[in-house]
Amino acid sequence: MSYFKNKNIIITGGSDGIGLGIARVFAQKKANLILIGRNKTKLLNIQRELTNDHSSVQIISADLSNLHNIPTISQQIISLTPQIDVLIHNAGIGQFKPFIETDEALLDLHLNLNVKTPYLLTQALLPSLIKTKGNIINISSYFAERMLPERTTTAYSLTKGALNSFTKSLAFEIGHLGVRVNAIAPGSVSTEQLNNNLQLLSTHQQNNFYKMIKDVYPLEKIGAPEDIGKAAAFLASEDAQWITSTIFKVDGGLTTN
Repeated sequence: MSYFKNKNIIITGGSDGIGLGIARVFAQKKANLILIGRNKTKLLNIQRELTNDHSSVQIISADLSNLHNIPTISQQIISLTPQIDVLIHNAGIGQFKPFIETDEALLDLHLNLNVKTPYLLTQALLPSLIKTKGNIINISSYFAERMLPERTTTAYSLTKGALNSFTKSLAFEIGHLGVRVNAIAPGSVSTEQLNNNLQLLSTHQQNNFYKMIKDVYPLEKIGAPEDIGKAAAFLASEDAQWITSTIFKVDGGLTTN
């Protein structure tokens, strides 16, 4: 029997990219899923794809960047399942504009979705996680501590650094309650968001990016969304029962450089 059978996994930003990769891995492991995202059409398609005899998939279409929505979203989650075993904060934004061009509105968008939403949603759902001695997994980024040529990421890096600090501090604060808190810091992953960001670059910058991948990644390639899903499944499993406050680097060796 799969360890995750009958366990309930909440994934924000679960409609594409890394979130979808995580959802696919947990569905394969027979978990029940609640996916939260803005695009209802994508969510419905994923619900049809992943629902099977072993896994139920429920969806909530909502804008997590609007902090006023968090209480309603929290109540929707609890009404769907009072038992929460794993909460995965994957929803995020990364618009790589130069520091001097990043106005307060764009900075606030990064802070709201990448920092405040995980903070407030965790606050609302923590009582349920305490009951199950559950897991919280934050999807961070190597950009919290590592910069790359041609990528201006100050606002994004700021928020992912804050998310790492949140991970460690919360793990320290609530560990005695039996709830583990970890983060995954992926390297570059082949997602729609990455491809969209690349389209904003000039041809010269794009060529430099692909050359840089071979130069700075020991494995000479970027990752797949399911690579992050497998890491999340490990951290949420009984095999990781003594792991908390970790920033788990899943980056193809990037941070060795």
